[in-house]
Amino acid sequence: MELLIWGGAAISVIGLAGLVLCIIFVAKAKKSGLDDDALRAKLQKAVALNLGALLLSMFGLMLVVVGIFLS
Repeated sequence: MELLIWGGAAISVIGLAGLVLCIIFVAKAKKSGLDDDALRAKLQKAVALNLGALLLSMFGLMLVVVGIFLS
């Protein structure tokens, strides 16, 4: 079960890195000075990245909880 806990923690860290990348992506998009439509298109991509990173992080945390319950 220890492997399940550490694997889940690793997956959560990867999800957290995705969230940091999303923050950096949005900050660069806002500083680029694009018009509203172009900025909205870039931010829609950031929303997809954000949701994917949150899903990955949540899945990792679920693995950690299951590993703790089973040990």
